[in-house]
Amino acid sequence: MVKKYIRDLEYFLENIDQYKDKILFLFIKPYWPRKIIPNHISYVRVAIGIALFIILFFFGIEDKILVMSLFCIGVLTDFLDGPVARGTNKVTEFGAMLDSTADRILLIPVAVYALFHNYKWLLLVLFLTEVLGAVISLYYKSKEIYLESNIFGKIKMVMMSIAFIAILLNWPAAPNQTFIYLLWLSIPFSVLGAFTRILEIKKIYVKNI
Repeated sequence: MVKKYIRDLEYFLENIDQYKDKILFLFIKPYWPRKIIPNHISYVRVAIGIALFIILFFFGIEDKILVMSLFCIGVLTDFLDGPVARGTNKVTEFGAMLDSTADRILLIPVAVYALFHNYKWLLLVLFLTEVLGAVISLYYKSKEIYLESNIFGKIKMVMMSIAFIAILLNWPAAPNQTFIYLLWLSIPFSVLGAFTRILEIKKIYVKNI
């Protein structure tokens, strides 16, 4: 029964995501420069995540406009790379792995920066759920199993992006508790993403027996 509810929720959210793709495809399919592949967009997000880490923790630069601008550009690349891959028929296993890895690299420095002093438990739980997702991804990669992007992971990324943008806008003042609650709310979506991955891997094993 629980699996059915999760599948129904997954189907509902995937339908919403498909509408987003259809709108973006109106621009992507005819106009997107084919020399810029989806992985290039993900690499930009990786570079931004590394740059934020260096700026915040090595140079101690806390310029709100700079940090906010870099983070928003990173979020924009996450919004684009998946639709570009699907719209230009360049969906690959490596691209899916790179996408999720780039998300984590972008989020971690901002999460530590925004939450470490006052919300250590929240930061710890967010970190552990990301580790869980990464371990499962590495596991199915080691078994040469290809799984497409997970809708629960996408929703989690949207929720966390909105929350961190709002927190950064208000920095260094204390964040509005609404966005702290939004981060807590993103955690079940991370867990659901990991759970559905496990179900998909189990289904593949059953078929191969």
